[in-house]
Amino acid sequence: MEEKFLEALAAARSAAEKLGVRIRPVQDMAAAHRCLSGHRESDGFWSLADKKRLDLTLEALSVKKQHTALFTDEEANTALERLMSAGYRF
Repeated sequence: MEEKFLEALAAARSAAEKLGVRIRPVQDMAAAHRCLSGHRESDGFWSLADKKRLDLTLEALSVKKQHTALFTDEEANTALERLMSAGYRF
């Protein structure tokens, strides 16, 4: 399951780069957890929000049904709060 999430995140990063948004690669789940435990959005979050492509963020991928088991409730809530504050539509 972790491998699938990291693959999805790499694909999202590639799609973001095609839009001109640079996102730091997340090499492992520990990095993903750190990002969702921190006090700021993932790299590129607001650039992707400006392009109406929040679906490519770590936050959006982490709350997808197939990935939710990988994250704590607190991490999921953080991701949801960030997405909602940026106007993401589910």
